[in-house]
Amino acid sequence: MPSLSNVAAQNLQRLIANGTYPHGQALPSQRELSEGLGISRACLREAISMLEALGLVRAHPGKGVFVTAGNGRAAGDIPANPSSMRPEAIFQFRYVLEPAGASMAAADLKNHADELREVQANLETALHGFDLVMAAEWDMEFHRRIARLSGNEAFVSVLQQYETQVAYSLQLPFANPKSIWEPADEHLAVIEAIANHDSAAARQAMQTHLLRAAARVGIRFFQP
Repeated sequence: MPSLSNVAAQNLQRLIANGTYPHGQALPSQRELSEGLGISRACLREAISMLEALGLVRAHPGKGVFVTAGNGRAAGDIPANPSSMRPEAIFQFRYVLEPAGASMAAADLKNHADELREVQANLETALHGFDLVMAAEWDMEFHRRIARLSGNEAFVSVLQQYETQVAYSLQLPFANPKSIWEPADEHLAVIEAIANHDSAAARQAMQTHLLRAAARVGIRFFQP
């Protein structure tokens, strides 16, 4: 079930898409928005942080939050991380953990491909509708499933502990409208490797996915 902040982010995304809040315009005050959406200001701040990571708005301290939807974002122009953890550190952490999880999921003799394809279908539906909030949520679900399908409860626990940071790193690449389909395309290689029980290919596909995701937002990191 989507969190209140995700629902609020979707509502604001819809208002931006239908022109209620046009490109270049400042959003109403936090008090007005939180009252209009029926949520707390803390929840609203989470929603705005998500929209900023997705490239739909940009906060300017002392001036307000402005709509930037469809304008893209320069490589390296990364909005603040809610957890204050460096984006490079998040991607490097994921690079260490997630390829191993994908490799272990592929080694399982059970065929998990259909489960992953269902998540992939929901991601693609969201992308077709340019619903970046739900696309990012289904992207997060894909990576949750990989961790769970690894069969390693420690992987699941660690991903849950850092889910806010991982979700943020997944949202960032969606800011460039020209490349929003690339994460979904890269998922297909991971799914195929897991379906074929090819652990080495699953590891490689996940590594490639993470390196390309980081590159899409102008991030390079040391590969352990």
